[in-house]
Amino acid sequence: MGLLALLKEDIRNIFAKDPAARSTFEVLTCYPGLHALWMHRLAHALWKRSFHWLARFTSHVNRWMTGIEIHPGATIGRRFFIDHGMGVVIGETAEIGEDVLIYKGVVLGGTTLQKGKRHPTLEDGVVIGSNACVLGNIRIGAGAKVGSGAVVIKPVSSGDTVVGVPGRVVHGPSVPKPLPGDLRHADLPDPVADAIRILLNNIEELEKRTYRIEDTCNRLEVWRQEELDALKASREHIRTDWLDANRAPEPAPAGNGGDHLG
Repeated sequence: MGLLALLKEDIRNIFAKDPAARSTFEVLTCYPGLHALWMHRLAHALWKRSFHWLARFTSHVNRWMTGIEIHPGATIGRRFFIDHGMGVVIGETAEIGEDVLIYKGVVLGGTTLQKGKRHPTLEDGVVIGSNACVLGNIRIGAGAKVGSGAVVIKPVSSGDTVVGVPGRVVHGPSVPKPLPGDLRHADLPDPVADAIRILLNNIEELEKRTYRIEDTCNRLEVWRQEELDALKASREHIRTDWLDANRAPEPAPAGNGGDHLG
């Protein structure tokens, strides 16, 4: 593909992925993600021809102009779009496929000081939400989605959706209704909200059990009091019967008309 055709494709890609784009002139002058991509292509070409310092300096100017830092060694495919790209960092050995979309603050970083492949590989159609970090020499499968703020340190299969810290898969190809390709953040599962909901359900169940225990204790207390009253009455009855049975007979009264000596 010729250079002019490639530039036109980049502009059409922005119109396809950003409903806020209104005119070609606006896209050409007001989209730092587009500027960063074009400058990276220049820096990458210099890097491959071993003009390493000049490539790094071009990348440095790119960061100063756009707020987006892309190492000139990174490999980026066609129709790549950085939307609201301030703070994006893409490492030296990162590999990005075609039709990839990332948002502001995304980091494709390394996890080792060793040279060699140490940054992620994003396959075609990957979407990464704002402020997400994908770290290490891992592969994010085609069509996968990474939610905003997630930290991904393990490979992700094609079509999966990852959220949270550390990242965990919450949707995949086996789900009947996968998330839309444009990564509607409102439709992403919220693991924190899910955890709170589970805790609230557990608290409600514990409260019910507590009420049942209190009710049982109250009934036992009433039964215990009734048993104590009955036991006291029985003891009093036994005591009375015993006293009646062992009471000494009263002596006979002395007579008034005894014999008289005359």
